[in-house]
Amino acid sequence: EWMRTIERRLAWLRTFQHDVAANADALAESISDEVGKPRYESLLADITPLLASIAWHRRHGAKILRPRRARGGSLWNVGQRHVVHRAPIGTVAIIATWNYPVQLLGVQLVQALTAGNRVIAKPSERSPRTQSMLLDLAARGLPDGVLARREATREAARHMVEHDDFDTLVFTGSTAVGRSIASALAPRLVPSALELSGCDSAIVLSGADPRLAARSILASVRLNAGQTCMAPRRAIVVESVVAAFEAELRALAEASGPSTVRNGRSERVEIAFDAPPEGDLAAGEHFRPVLAVIRARSDDEALVMHRGFPQRLSTAVYTRDARGAERMAPSLGSSNVTINDAVTPVAHPATPLAGRGPSGWGVTQGEEGLLAMTRPVVVSTTSPRVRIPFAPPSEPQLAFMRRIIRLRYGARRASRQGAPNASLAEPTAGTNADA
Repeated sequence: EWMRTIERRLAWLRTFQHDVAANADALAESISDEVGKPRYESLLADITPLLASIAWHRRHGAKILRPRRARGGSLWNVGQRHVVHRAPIGTVAIIATWNYPVQLLGVQLVQALTAGNRVIAKPSERSPRTQSMLLDLAARGLPDGVLARREATREAARHMVEHDDFDTLVFTGSTAVGRSIASALAPRLVPSALELSGCDSAIVLSGADPRLAARSILASVRLNAGQTCMAPRRAIVVESVVAAFEAELRALAEASGPSTVRNGRSERVEIAFDAPPEGDLAAGEHFRPVLAVIRARSDDEALVMHRGFPQRLSTAVYTRDARGAERMAPSLGSSNVTINDAVTPVAHPATPLAGRGPSGWGVTQGEEGLLAMTRPVVVSTTSPRVRIPFAPPSEPQLAFMRRIIRLRYGARRASRQGAPNASLAEPTAGTNADA
């Protein structure tokens, strides 16, 4: 019933949404105690995005998952009706991360369960209490056997990957661990969605507002004490605005307090001006509040520098020419491009998160993420009266089909435009017939 009935799953979403909202203060307190982030940040940047995602799935999930008629077939499809159904994958394994313990695990649960799957969840060893509380809330209203959990230990994760029976796996974490998971799953041909390290760029182009760029980039680096995979680790700044940008950044950094990190430890944002692109601070894989400022002589050089870094999960572009940045965005190599902002827009519940290369693969969040938790099942029904004949066509029938092909797919139009019409012609002397 759980896998077949979307209404049952939508009812669970309603219950889960209400329970998360009712326990928001308790969840925020637990996040702050375990991870160390401020209470307001736990509420606004971790719990609220999950609630928005639940509401979005309640509103759009049934429409996204409903069967769809496939149209626009060929002559070969005469008398046929094709419907694409979305079936649950089966069992989804989730290895949760700790830096956003409610939002990331919560959205992954919502997508897997809304699609009708069973779930095996392994909480992070760094936030076991918070994620156990979230799993307790998710379990309310679920049939027995739909949601299972493992211990919040690294050994449990290793055993889960190597021995548990599941149909796909979702992991958020470092590139190194993602590679080891992919290697362990490869012999069984089990697919995965890996959201791995970002370590991406903020690009401040000529003509950008340096004050806006400095405030936005510093805020994103400080968010969650720099422990956000979408936050920039380097700012590539064009010379025409670099002096104003650095002056604003220095003033803001000096005026701001320390960034609180887990276990009660505090540290200030570390900023390196005129950092070399090949240095560890600019190219290394950091998960703390650090920022390398790199000078570029021109917009073109800034873009070339950006493309030289392998990890591109989310790139921030600062410019007054927003339309131009939109046109340029697909060439940046990142799956998420934010213009005149960083990190925050990526939490929109309708937009997908998709890593590339060292930043992972697969899709989570949004419509694409929900569909990724399903498998397409194509059901084709052929009419008993109107259908392609079983016997080979006669010569008159074949001649008729040739005319229809030309009319429908443009062979007559192509030949009128002077294109050679040799699809049915015999090879001429001197040509290679095999080629």
